[in-house]
Amino acid sequence: MAERAQYEELLRQFSAFGAVKRELRRILPSDCPSGSAAVLTLLGRHGAMRMSKLSELLSVDMSVTSRHAAHLAERGWIDRSPDPADKRSRILHLTPEGVALLEELSERTAQLLADRLGDWSDDEVAQLIVLMTRLRASFDDCRAPARLPPPTLAPTTRTPANT
Repeated sequence: MAERAQYEELLRQFSAFGAVKRELRRILPSDCPSGSAAVLTLLGRHGAMRMSKLSELLSVDMSVTSRHAAHLAERGWIDRSPDPADKRSRILHLTPEGVALLEELSERTAQLLADRLGDWSDDEVAQLIVLMTRLRASFDDCRAPARLPPPTLAPTTRTPANT
């Protein structure tokens, strides 16, 4: 197991990773914020799905997902159709314009990573992928409550009152 100082340095690196995320956001079109790009990416990866499933995959409240979906639908990048199994629910799917935007975003992202990691070897990039995949798996269900050991009660010198 790593030492505390290593975990502290890892935490500093996580904090500094914000610069990477900011640069990735800068390549997005002005009318496609990162949350919208995340929705497009998930629909591209998993196909059409209910809003509730999308909320679950995004780990956000349904109201947040609904705002993203409305934004994307207004731009013609997704369609929202009634779910045949439950007319109260909506199924989201990419439109051809959404697929084209997703391809453009993928190209932009790949180019940025190629530019920034151009001096990395193929093995180093592969190792980063393996380690980041393992890290994500370690935090896979971050919505579940942490499993903490039960608190230990300090011994008391007080004696119970006689009744």
